[in-house]
Amino acid sequence: MVESRIQEVFSKMPELFKPSAAQGIDAVFQFNITGDGGGNWTALIKDGTCKIQEGRHEDPSVSLTMSVDTWLAMVNKETNGMQAFMSGQLKVSGDIMLAQRIEQLFRF
Repeated sequence: MVESRIQEVFSKMPELFKPSAAQGIDAVFQFNITGDGGGNWTALIKDGTCKIQEGRHEDPSVSLTMSVDTWLAMVNKETNGMQAFMSGQLKVSGDIMLAQRIEQLFRF
């Protein structure tokens, strides 16, 4: 999957979701994407389902903040979350262990 627009990525995420990897997870992922074409989205994961909504959640389990370029690089497998985090391109607040599961939950 090679994506170049943030809106397209989030609209496709329910299709790319792997329910089997989400067993036992009840969480809200907040994505804060900065820069031109960015925005805020939430991924609500519960009972093996995934719902994507545009906007901010008032009490997410984990929040991830990164630039458009960093998110697209992660989605297009040009970098991974750990590399982005260690290089300061990705900021995480909340349950950092949950954040590490994103690559298991979605077929990017």
